[in-house]
Formats: sequence, C-alpha cells, structure tokens
Amino acid sequence: MKLVLQRVTRVSVCIGGRTVADISKGLLILFGAEKQDTPDKVQYFVGRALTLRIFPDVQGKMNLSCLDISGEVLVVSQFTLAGDCTKGRRPSFGNSAQPEEAEALYRQFIDKVTESGLTVKGGEFGADMQVELVNDGPVTFVLDG
Repeated sequence: MKLVLQRVTRVSVCIGGRTVADISKGLLILFGAEKQDTPDKVQYFVGRALTLRIFPDVQGKMNLSCLDISGEVLVVSQFTLAGDCTKGRRPSFGNSAQPEEAEALYRQFIDKVTESGLTVKGGEFGADMQVELVNDGPVTFVLDG
C-alpha cells in the first residue's frame, strides 16, 4: 500500500466538469493498493495517516495530527502509485492490486477513516478525475509498506 498525504487548505475532485467532492483544511490522501495488501494494512495505514503530527501548533511546529485539529479528509484512489519506474521508460503496474481487490481496500480505507469521526469524502474509484488543491506548506509525505 502506498499513500501520499498532502496537508491542504482546500481540495476538490471533479469528474467530467462536475465537482464530486471537496474539503477545506485537512488531508488529501492519494491511495494506491498493491497485490500484497490486506485489511490489516488498511487499519495500520489509517492510524498512521490520521495520527501523523504534520499540522502546526500555536508555535508553528508540526505537533498536531489531523485528528487533533478535527481536519477534513479527502481520499482519492490512484493506482499509479503502485507503478514501478525502475526499468525502462514505461512504468510497470505488475505490483498493482487487481481492480476488484483495490476497490474493496479503498472502500475499507474510507470506512475506517470515517470511524474516526472526521468529515471524510472520496473520489470515484477508477474514474478519470481532476484534483485541484492548495497544498499547505507545502507539506507532503509518502507512506508505504
């Protein structure tokens, strides 16, 4: 599983010119599922993403998590995160989870984030989406494993 976490002041997702999801201050999480991923990994990565202290405290230090600030979360599926660019000039997607498995893991991820009590929105799995965001900082982290 690979996640890209971006601290944002706002983000929206459009499909065919129509906004399907938007949030204000919080996290944009790009979600990529790989073959070896399991529901246990989903639980682990949700915990890591929501408790990672990447938001500033009153002194401007990264001491607060998304949970601490009651931030909003937008989760967008992005299978290209599982791409391997180590050989040749075309990425290989051999390590990507099959679409049915990836969608199930994506939905579990959103469900687990929702259990936190935060406002959570998602893109549309498998859709051609346009994501527009204001990265706050910019602050971006990659979680994988």
